[in-house]
Amino acid sequence: QVQLVESGGGLVQAGGSLRLSCAASGLIFSNYAMGWFRQAPGKEREFVAAIRRSGGLKNYADSVQGRFTISRDNVKNAVYLQLNSLEPGDTAVYYCAAVRISADLTATRGYDYWGQGTQVTVSS
Repeated sequence: QVQLVESGGGLVQAGGSLRLSCAASGLIFSNYAMGWFRQAPGKEREFVAAIRRSGGLKNYADSVQGRFTISRDNVKNAVYLQLNSLEPGDTAVYYCAAVRISADLTATRGYDYWGQGTQVTVSS
């Protein structure tokens, strides 16, 4: 049974930082590209960042480019998202997701597995 478990969310002031973690089990982690998405109240789930299987290639949404950093550890079966210079607009539930094969890592529909999410709240 595949499980993705996010952690590290919380309440932070604008300008602060958080580090999200996603622990994966039940799959051969190194065979999967990983993505982070977020969903704010009343909005659709949106792409944040993605990383290829080897960790060599990364994609970011324009809104987080230069502030967020995605990384992975294929020994620990984990993917991370470092959130810096947080803004109130970053408030959302953050989800990690795994995909075996996908042509478009920015698309939610392409992912095979999802975690339950972790709440990030940024106060002004």
